[in-house]
Amino acid sequence: MADPSTQALNVGIIGCGNVSATYLRLAPLFAPFTISAVADLNAAAAQDRAQAFGTKALSVDALLADPSIDIIVNLTVPAAHASVTSASLEAGKHVYSEKPLALSSAEARAIAALATQRGLRVGAAPDTFLGGAHQAARSQLDGGAVGRITSGTCHVMNHGMESWHPYPDFFFKPGAGPIFDIGPYYLTSLVGLLGPVERVAALSGMGSAERTIGSQPRAGERITVETPTDIHALLAFESGASITLSASWDVWAHGHQPMELYGTAGTLYLPDPNFFGGAVQHTSEAGAMRDVAAGSAHPFAPANENFETAPRANYRGAGLADMAQAIIEDRPHRCSLDLTVHVVEVMEAILKSGEEGTFVPLQTRCERPAPLSAAQAQSLLR
Repeated sequence: MADPSTQALNVGIIGCGNVSATYLRLAPLFAPFTISAVADLNAAAAQDRAQAFGTKALSVDALLADPSIDIIVNLTVPAAHASVTSASLEAGKHVYSEKPLALSSAEARAIAALATQRGLRVGAAPDTFLGGAHQAARSQLDGGAVGRITSGTCHVMNHGMESWHPYPDFFFKPGAGPIFDIGPYYLTSLVGLLGPVERVAALSGMGSAERTIGSQPRAGERITVETPTDIHALLAFESGASITLSASWDVWAHGHQPMELYGTAGTLYLPDPNFFGGAVQHTSEAGAMRDVAAGSAHPFAPANENFETAPRANYRGAGLADMAQAIIEDRPHRCSLDLTVHVVEVMEAILKSGEEGTFVPLQTRCERPAPLSAAQAQSLLR
């Protein structure tokens, strides 16, 4: 188990696809955990990752049975998230899952019940809301810079992944689409800023019944779309705020900000919650727009990697580090089970409303996660 001299928990990864390389590459940044082993149903994939990053490869069963592993990081495909997380809990391991935690609120609640029964922690991505930009926005809200939030807009719109992704099929299957694939970033950020959602309404559609793959090795192959790709939702928060969320893979271009929150004393402009950093701006009532100093002090604000053509702040693993430290310190972790179960239900409710044309009330709720100060973020780093 954890080495008492270093107080770092041992982590095993299940799922050695593309995202595993990101976790393994960034893991040396963080003090509260060490990645000790990787596993995949494809043994060759596990061996490749282990060799590339200097760790060991095990079978899935051997990893779950290893008494030295404290936390399983579940990086399998979304359809397997619930089953792998449940198996890990049954094996006596804490779990940190990539998003989404599950593909239905029933699966998410079952995971929560099992974790409670076994006395184990479950956390889940996204952890981008712990980034310096988003924590600066949280500080602005908590400090009353723009007053009480009454409404806002979120836009995550493009033309999908089939033009560049080599295997884009799963993006257009149930359990994906823009709501389950990208929605967790926006919804987790909103709940972290404003608290839980009370009810939702949505319109949904599908721009095309088929998509043509534009990248090798399958360029020209057509795939069937099986989930809505154009969703416009209205989110009613317990706080009284009403937020419009437009999530679409049927848009070629647009001019909307990723997130804008409108308060009784001003407006707050937030960057894309898919990333840890970015510009935060606000206006005070009718005053001019001003920049918030998001990158001056917070360790999770500076750009540390290149993403396509732009430098980006990438601290994926911060949520895992916070959970590992929380286990050691016996305190709540920020990427909490209650938070992710609530977000799964919100996503499910959006799609249900789009199908039925009615408001859908939420049954779950959660508290806002605690803010992450610069000093607290620094304590997660080596």
